[in-house]
Amino acid sequence: VQLQASGGGSVQTGGSLRLSCTTSELNLYSYTVGWFRQAPGKEREGISCISSKEVRTVFTESVKGRFTISRDNDKNTVYLQMNSLKPEDTAVYYCAADRAEVCTNYAANYDYWGQGTLVTVSS
Repeated sequence: VQLQASGGGSVQTGGSLRLSCTTSELNLYSYTVGWFRQAPGKEREGISCISSKEVRTVFTESVKGRFTISRDNDKNTVYLQMNSLKPEDTAVYYCAADRAEVCTNYAANYDYWGQGTLVTVSS
């Protein structure tokens, strides 16, 4: 099973992007979906998650108030709206799906992953 992450690109500081995560192989509404990112030379970190029970959790303090996770069940898609982007947000962003009903930022818990989408924020 492969998730498709898209929506990355190059923006200037203060800009916005909306990432999308979808798949034709799972009903994402019944999965907990998380967004992760990995910057060059750094470990992958969990950013935010939306559980199968619609509970949203933000794991990364630096994105609180700027990034919002949501899902559109009709489109079988989970979004990450990113506003007020900063150069330190530059990374490859991944989405992942987990059968568990509770959000976690522990990457090993997730069963299915997308290929990643690159976000570059210039100053």
